[in-house]
Amino acid sequence: MSLYAAYAGNLDARLMARRAPHSPMRGTGWLSGWRLTFGQESWGHTPDEAGGPEGSGGSGWDSALVTIVEDGPSPQGPDGAPPAQVFVALYDIAPMDEALLDRWEGVGLGIYRRARIRVHTLDGDEAAWCHVLDGYEGGLPSARYLGEIADAAESAGAPHDYVMELRKRPC
Repeated sequence: MSLYAAYAGNLDARLMARRAPHSPMRGTGWLSGWRLTFGQESWGHTPDEAGGPEGSGGSGWDSALVTIVEDGPSPQGPDGAPPAQVFVALYDIAPMDEALLDRWEGVGLGIYRRARIRVHTLDGDEAAWCHVLDGYEGGLPSARYLGEIADAAESAGAPHDYVMELRKRPC
């Protein structure tokens, strides 16, 4: 099994149960020095419509796709703010689910690609992988998509202030 770091909508355990049905959640953690952002491209996006891949089209809402980017190793963000962090859920991905998850995320279509990351957990750092958008940032999510992401973070146990920051983001 490999360790997958889920963020954004994939924090929703119900969605992950459909996308990777043989892969249990192990816990949660943080990606320090990374931030959640959105790609320049806007896609018709409906989670779970026609079995994915996410962002590949459909009759959903138009939204820039979510991704994460490294924000650099600085101990503080701009204006003395704390460094960027992304809340993640960790899943032990069964080999049979890896291809399903890659398909869902549009890896074969060049929408997302895999990235190796280090996740900070209460038990120490863990090496994992995740999907990142294979494109440039700079777009805005739809209000509906941003709400889905915030709801997923809340359901996964993200701290209240993290969820509230998601809900306050521009869209």
